This record gives sequence, C-alpha cells and structure tokens, in this order.
Amino acid sequence: MNPTEIMNPKELIARRVALEVKSGTLVNLGIGLPSMVANYLPEGVDVFFQAENGMIGLGARPPEGMEEEDLTDAGAGFVTAVPGAASIDSAMSFGLIRGGHLDMTVLGGLQIDERGFLANWKVPGKMVPGMGGAMDLVAGSNRVIIAMIHTVKGKTSKIVPECNLPLTATRRVSLIVTEMAVIEPTEAGLVLRETAPGVTVDDVIAATAAKLIVEGDVPEMKLT
Repeated sequence: MNPTEIMNPKELIARRVALEVKSGTLVNLGIGLPSMVANYLPEGVDVFFQAENGMIGLGARPPEGMEEEDLTDAGAGFVTAVPGAASIDSAMSFGLIRGGHLDMTVLGGLQIDERGFLANWKVPGKMVPGMGGAMDLVAGSNRVIIAMIHTVKGKTSKIVPECNLPLTATRRVSLIVTEMAVIEPTEAGLVLRETAPGVTVDDVIAATAAKLIVEGDVPEMKLT
C-alpha cells in the first residue's frame, strides 16, 4: 500500500521537515502544521525551539491531561519545556528574530509563487488584525522552510506563477515541503528536489500551477 495513503498528510510533511532540523540550532516553529515537527525529531538531535510569544526550549505537545495553561506556543497550543528552557519577553524574542539569530523557521503557507515569495497571513474572506510575526520571521531567519498541503481541498494549487494574496515578505524562502514533494526556490525558478513515497514527477507537475524545473532523476523523500 502507498505509505501516503496510510499516513496523515500533515504527519508526512512534519516528518520530512524534521530532517532539516540540526543539532545545536535555534529554530522557530509556526502555528498549526509546523508545530508538529517537534514530535518527529530524529534521535539524537538536540535543538532549542523558539516561539515569538516569549519561549526558548519548546518541547512536544504534552499528553492529554498534562497541559499547563501558562505554557503555550504563539498559537496558544499547549507545549512542554525541555531542560534549560527559558521564558523571555517580547522585545528579546523579536530581537532574536530581527537580529538574524534564528537558524531556521518553519511556517505554513497559503501560496508560494515562482519567485519563492510567500503569502501566508491574509486568509481570503476573513478579518485578521495583521500578519503578526510572520513578516519578521521570513525576513530575519537564516533559513525559511514552508510546510503546507500542496493544494486547496485537493484541487487548487498553492504553488502558483504569481501570488494573488498579500505577500508576507519579498524574500525567497529556502524550501517548500508538501505531502507530494520537496521543492527548492532558486534564482532560476522552482526546482523539484524530491517526491513523496508513491508520488511520481508527473503527479507533482499536474498538481502544481507554477512551472517546475526537473533536473535528472528525482529521488523519493526520506522521512523520520
């Protein structure tokens, strides 16, 4: 049976992104799907996860019934704290982000275009007070990885020639990971680097509105 048929697509994405997390780094996880990455780190990886609401040293989500109401990530989701974790104020938190001290951030996405520009804060038809820390994270992190479902409801591609939603920042993101593929935005365009288990190159091309660059044989993605 195709592994993608028995594994939750979000879990598959989180497991692939977890391979990008390196020991000794400071990493921000966005709300929603990106926060799942903490649950699938490879054995032996020692990393400090940061949340812009003022926490360094986030752990995985606690078991049901063990939640601490004052220990949450930026999306108000319950988390644990690893040994050595620290609580900091908002000024320090955004100083780390804007000062270029984050090794990596993992964010969700609504659209990515052929330039590698991200739109992820303005939800169509919904009122939002602003983009929050997303702009700072895209502009200030050393690596920006987008973890998102490839299409909207299995139909409309989120990877498009040009975003028609408001951009989060005018900086090319580092990597896009979906349940179908790993795609790297480059100066030349979007390069297809890996396909998910059971997914062909033609499947990815058919599900993607933007033009993809395919260079030789495309390997199958590995998962934690």
